[in-house]
Amino acid sequence: MHQHSASTYIIGLTGNIATGKSTVLNYLAQKGAHTIDADKLAHKTFTPDGPAYHKVIAEFGEGLLDPDGKIDRAKLGAIVFSDPEALARLEAIVHPATFEMLRWDMAQSDAPIIVLEAIKLLESGRMLTLSDEVWVVTSHPDTQLRRLMEQRGMSEEEALRRMAAQPSQTEKITRADHLIVNDGDLDGLYAQLDGLWDSVLERAAQKVK
Repeated sequence: MHQHSASTYIIGLTGNIATGKSTVLNYLAQKGAHTIDADKLAHKTFTPDGPAYHKVIAEFGEGLLDPDGKIDRAKLGAIVFSDPEALARLEAIVHPATFEMLRWDMAQSDAPIIVLEAIKLLESGRMLTLSDEVWVVTSHPDTQLRRLMEQRGMSEEEALRRMAAQPSQTEKITRADHLIVNDGDLDGLYAQLDGLWDSVLERAAQKVK
């Protein structure tokens, strides 16, 4: 795969909605990794000064705007999460802009390990080519459903719709270099991550040699 630099080792972190990717990312940041949340970058692309703002409005209409002229993410989500074609059109606008922001963020870092979190890492070829290895976080669908309802306040119908809009979790698992199962407590999750972190430090050191 493409190497960012001779001294940087890049982990691509992915997993479907409500599997705990952000929890994993935050823990790896505590370990010393430079972390990038591609989904947060994607949201920045359609803020009023973002590179995708005008294109999103041109594609989906000014009805998306709130009184302050910002794109209402709830309105946009209501459109794209119930219409795969609309989601594909949005991603065609947002993904290239996100990738450029991502490359800029990576270029600012001198950390030996960068963790790039993207829900569609495996589906986005450009992001995947940046990664030295891929970590996939998984959870049982019942766990995902409970988290969406309890932690994000979604109705069961909305949560199931969001889950159905995701790429196959099974497909992600088959393409993982390392699998993180997040169905238990935080101690169990952190124990998995401690072991993976120790091993990735060794692989990163080998890359520099």
